[in-house]
Amino acid sequence: MLTPTTEHELADCISAATSPFRIQGGGTRPIGLVANGCTPLSTSGLNGISLYEPGALTIVVKSGTPLSDVKAALTAQNQRLPFEPPDYRALLGTDGTPTIGAVAAMNLSGPRRVQVGAARDYMLGVRFVNGSGQILKNGGRVMKNVTGYDLVKLLAGSYGTLGILTEVALKVLPSVEETATLSLSDLSPDQAVRAMASALGSPFEINGAAHDPATAQTYFRLEGFRASVQYRSERLAALLEPFGEVAKIDDATSIWTDIRDVRPFAGLPGDVWRLSIKATDAPSLLDRAAPLGSMLDWGGGLLWLRMSEGTDLRAKLGNFAGHATLIRANDETKARIPTFHPEAAPLAAIADGLRQKFDPRGILNPGIMG
Repeated sequence: MLTPTTEHELADCISAATSPFRIQGGGTRPIGLVANGCTPLSTSGLNGISLYEPGALTIVVKSGTPLSDVKAALTAQNQRLPFEPPDYRALLGTDGTPTIGAVAAMNLSGPRRVQVGAARDYMLGVRFVNGSGQILKNGGRVMKNVTGYDLVKLLAGSYGTLGILTEVALKVLPSVEETATLSLSDLSPDQAVRAMASALGSPFEINGAAHDPATAQTYFRLEGFRASVQYRSERLAALLEPFGEVAKIDDATSIWTDIRDVRPFAGLPGDVWRLSIKATDAPSLLDRAAPLGSMLDWGGGLLWLRMSEGTDLRAKLGNFAGHATLIRANDETKARIPTFHPEAAPLAAIADGLRQKFDPRGILNPGIMG
């Protein structure tokens, strides 16, 4: 495996390449199936915090820096990554160390996304090496409107197919003083979606709304200043009373970690699919899919399904508003079923054109996007 330790060393590797690369950070999220014959290339050698200005709520980090190091630096200053990046090691059965570059390249966001937005919304700037070995940068270290192409947003969620991130500038936020979690029991998915919609549509600033059909538990999270959280949780409890008896959970940290990381599926057989959908469609899609297991996050807008091995979920569901991504499966299934939802012809043409411009030789994670 190639593990360059500087941006210029990485650029030299790409420029001199005679075969394609399988790009990875810490190797903890092997999603998608890259074409055969790829040389593994890890960004883990690009390590360290380049700049941290707590007063400006800004941190600049090399892409191979462990996510745990970033969190530790922020925690020391009573700050955090607002988008709550998940850790899929238990779900995917991997080890290694999650890196901040992989979080950015995959646009990973947790339950708090329903309120604060996705990882890409906090990316201020990037440095990266394209498929021709050129070192490029876009954006900066402050949040502002600029003219020209927003390559920061383009790189977020591109899974290393347009360029290899070497550095990411991020906006961070202060940590919260208080967290409260309320729960409802014995709700069907349809009832849970309606309860979550009611909570998210309220003025009480819910930043987590999830439902576990296996336990019929529905969870609601509030964060902020202590007095505010106490007031809002009381008002939210009153709002939710028509849906059943509302309970308050004293310490729900592990519950939200399990939801964020999809831990209830860890170690269980079957393929795992991630659906981004209209929340109101979740109950009907659950009925049509008939999964082995399911979880609802983002108020029902994010649906996790555990299916029998080899199931082509897209074919089973037919047309629906949203997209389905195959997160966990064996290589035979990945070779037969595209990892990412097929794009409409106009979007596919744009995506192909972008890949041709950024990676004309097709050497960066070929095949991973379908």
